[in-house]
Amino acid sequence: MKDSRLKVIIGAYGSGKSEISVNLALNMRKASPEGKVLLADLDIVNPFYRSADAAKILEENDIRLISPMYAGSNVDAPVLSGEVYVIFDDESYSGVFDIGGEDMGATILGSMKSRLDGMDVDLLMAVNTRRPFTSTADEIIIMASELTEASKMNITGFINNTNVLEDTTAEDIIEGEKILKEVSEKTGIPLVMTAVMDGVMTDEQKKLLVSPEIMTMRRTIKYAY
Repeated sequence: MKDSRLKVIIGAYGSGKSEISVNLALNMRKASPEGKVLLADLDIVNPFYRSADAAKILEENDIRLISPMYAGSNVDAPVLSGEVYVIFDDESYSGVFDIGGEDMGATILGSMKSRLDGMDVDLLMAVNTRRPFTSTADEIIIMASELTEASKMNITGFINNTNVLEDTTAEDIIEGEKILKEVSEKTGIPLVMTAVMDGVMTDEQKKLLVSPEIMTMRRTIKYAY
């Protein structure tokens, strides 16, 4: 995965976009201890399981969190903060945009198209092949097409985040890669990363993965069962 200044994470409900976004931002901080890193929680559709829930961890790692107005409150009217445009105006920042709400949420990128054009940005689709509507290659291709149309941007890579929360096995993750490799062959969009929660796979099992990058994640967002 290229070292772009901005990584935008999209995907279906339950794909793990927020957990990926937080861990990517933490990795950016490790890679650039003196740099300025931000995470923009741009999920204005779904109030649950959002990257803003990891605010304490992000603050401890000196990562600037930008979230919709009223996020984390009982007001059901999230409004995008103008603060999000700082990454366009201040080139010293690198960061991650966490886009929620499937195609409805992805329309927010369309509204930023004039600012995103020409910027060093990757649009990455997180995929959990153990979730409805993204369990087969054909379903993933349909979802990718819908997200591309809504965002008015081309997806530059897939992230395999196949999991069933605490019941995830190494076989689940390996099978997810196989499905996404089929998607890559049909679409020309590469599989750029596989995300693995810490402790799920041994080092020997990780050697069976084919993604060019493996991101070992730590749990930062609490999920209800």
